[in-house]
Amino acid sequence: MRTLRVLRTGPQALVQDFGRPGHAHLGVPPSGALDRASLALANRLVGNADGAAGLELLLGGLAVVATGSCTVAVTGPQVAVRVNGRERDSPCHLVEGDELEVGTPTSGLRCYLAVSGGIAVPEQLGSRSSDLLSGIGPDPVARGDVLPLGESTGIPVGVDVLVPARAPDEVEVPVLLGPRDDWFTDPAGQLAAGSWVVSDRSNRVGLRLAGTALRRTGEATGRELPSEGLVTGAVQVPADGQPVVFLADHPTTGGYPVIGVVAERALPGLGQARPGTRVRFRVGR
Repeated sequence: MRTLRVLRTGPQALVQDFGRPGHAHLGVPPSGALDRASLALANRLVGNADGAAGLELLLGGLAVVATGSCTVAVTGPQVAVRVNGRERDSPCHLVEGDELEVGTPTSGLRCYLAVSGGIAVPEQLGSRSSDLLSGIGPDPVARGDVLPLGESTGIPVGVDVLVPARAPDEVEVPVLLGPRDDWFTDPAGQLAAGSWVVSDRSNRVGLRLAGTALRRTGEATGRELPSEGLVTGAVQVPADGQPVVFLADHPTTGGYPVIGVVAERALPGLGQARPGTRVRFRVGR
């Protein structure tokens, strides 16, 4: 069987596919790649289905050795890719014994590595994704791990130049109000006028923001809700008024009011937002 043998990882390396939606009634988050578009692109470049399992690399830093022939692609923010110490374009082909290194991206947070055949760890609830909140799925990838690869069934889609993405220093986030916007004074006005930065306490569970405190109405001050369902992109506001945007590993219920929900198309950009990135909300209808 073809495998990748892990020599080292960066701060975090996780197996991710498109997740396991549909299990919220069991208390299981959807999980999956935070930047699905980047994972899908990497998979297409190596001949996999868009949602095949790859590696999500927080700030890069991965080094692996191939034990057999395979095609690899690294997507997401701009990052150096080396094979046997020499810089290579992505996608590229590896033979047995080749060492692949992924550097540190110049912007953004998460790179995606796809390998022809996909990462073939066992599925749990229909997905190979690591879920950091519930602990379902494989453990974070660590030095010495041997990752099995599936059978290659597709044809890699070659490109002359893979244009790297660059994460901006400021993101404008489209949001729809509700379901608990009535707990806040002028919720649309507050969201539009406020400004925040991404906190270093953010992770795959949620993007924590620091900045303008969102004010509740007089009658909602000091009150809390019974726990109710949450979706990916929900903007929950704890008692301190600092919003949290829930990402793929979010809890399925929560007791703080949700002022709005981020549009799905904006979530990949939030998954790439480094601490200190400026954030503004644009309220839609």
